[in-house]
Amino acid sequence: MADDPLSNSTTNNKRAEGIQLQHGDCESESTAPLLLAPHESYRLSAAILPFLFPALGGLLYGYDIGATSGATISLKSSTFSGTTWYNLSSLQTGLVVSGSLYGALIGSILAFNIADFLGRRRELILSSVSYLIGALLTAAAPNFPIMVVGRFFYGIGIGLAMHAAPMYIAETAPSQIRGMLISLKEFFIVLGMLLGYIAGSLFVEVVSGWRYMYATSTPLCLIMGIGMCWLPASPRWLLLCAIQGKRNIMESKENATRCLCRLRGQASPDLVSEQVDLILDELSYVDQERQAGFSEIFQGKCLKAMIIGCGLVFFQQVTGQPSVLYYAATILQSAGFSGASDATRVSVLLGLLKLIMTGVAVLVVDRLGRRPLLIGGVSGIAVSLFLLSSYYTLLKDAPYVAVIALLLYVGCYQLSFGPIGWLMISEVFPLRLRGRGLSIAVLVNFASNALVTFAFSPLEDLIGTGILFSAFGVIAVASLVFIFFIVPETKGLTLEEIEASL
Repeated sequence: MADDPLSNSTTNNKRAEGIQLQHGDCESESTAPLLLAPHESYRLSAAILPFLFPALGGLLYGYDIGATSGATISLKSSTFSGTTWYNLSSLQTGLVVSGSLYGALIGSILAFNIADFLGRRRELILSSVSYLIGALLTAAAPNFPIMVVGRFFYGIGIGLAMHAAPMYIAETAPSQIRGMLISLKEFFIVLGMLLGYIAGSLFVEVVSGWRYMYATSTPLCLIMGIGMCWLPASPRWLLLCAIQGKRNIMESKENATRCLCRLRGQASPDLVSEQVDLILDELSYVDQERQAGFSEIFQGKCLKAMIIGCGLVFFQQVTGQPSVLYYAATILQSAGFSGASDATRVSVLLGLLKLIMTGVAVLVVDRLGRRPLLIGGVSGIAVSLFLLSSYYTLLKDAPYVAVIALLLYVGCYQLSFGPIGWLMISEVFPLRLRGRGLSIAVLVNFASNALVTFAFSPLEDLIGTGILFSAFGVIAVASLVFIFFIVPETKGLTLEEIEASL
């Protein structure tokens, strides 16, 4: 074989006799020891594609954010719009910018109902189709209503992809590198933003340039869809369907073994059949036979997972992430940067910083763990927000303070909330309720993003920019307390170990 199997570099010493996640309680009635999987042997080359194609869903999400910033400039230009309906009102511009966000909310709601029926792989295929339809409709739109419909379809793809991609990666990745791979999905989101900003700067002064910006994403939609059709289904989802009586248990076990062989790069089913048996035993031990009911999402260990996951993605947004970036161009202009007058160049600069810091998080998340990155990064976020507040209230003659605060905020966010939020919500939900639980977490993410985006301007007019950033700083401190006392460490644990420990 071309590659040597990689062994577990971070040996999991947390054994099952009363295993307990840091700051997480076990169920009082759990007395039997948790069955532990042996160290997973895998080929790195085999782990790449099962990550890459789902991660393209994140890249397409980021690309839309970046491209739309340039597309709105092009679309509203009488010279470069290439349309007769370029004179858009503020409401129409808002629909262009936030249309995909509304679609993502719809996609999250759809995921709640269809995720467990379709499975992770087919949900990602459906996401790629929605992405493609949305991109084509938007790029070819003959009028404004068709463009808005295209933005909604693209947003539905975002909602489905951001729901299914972390689940598929978490359930198929070796536990040794699961944190790195899911965090790397955030790297792809940021990479997509950077590519969108670059596309905006290239086409912003081209007639109908906004059409090219949106059309550029269509090849990636096709690659994602074709790639997901080629990849195997999640073995854990197949086994879950089997023990719930939806599929034949022996056929599902054989299918799961074949899928896991492909995912680990092992030629012989004998090398992975023991792990499939252990997953089945663990699923039975943690009571996965019953199908999930709606009320169960808010009970027991799923309620604990819901508090952890939804709390993280809520704080991820309400600590001001959309608002700080909104002020980026103004802050850099006040500091006298010559390129700051060009919004697209400023965006590329910040996109590069976000990409670098996300890369750092990806490299260290499975060595340092989730909690240290969250605690350190959110502490930096709080400091940066109070610095921004002081600039707008006390230090208006010292723009370098605002620039330092802006760069500190972006860097710390990409070390903590950016990648770790998506990582944690894909790890903490029980398998039987993972599809529905994660859809609620994704819905909370997009809804809180919309809340902060749309409430910022009225609040700024009401209480002032400085006080508003102080309020974000206080929320960041509250999120730090939440992380310290509520959020567990999941480094090195299998998904079944995490579930049994909640």
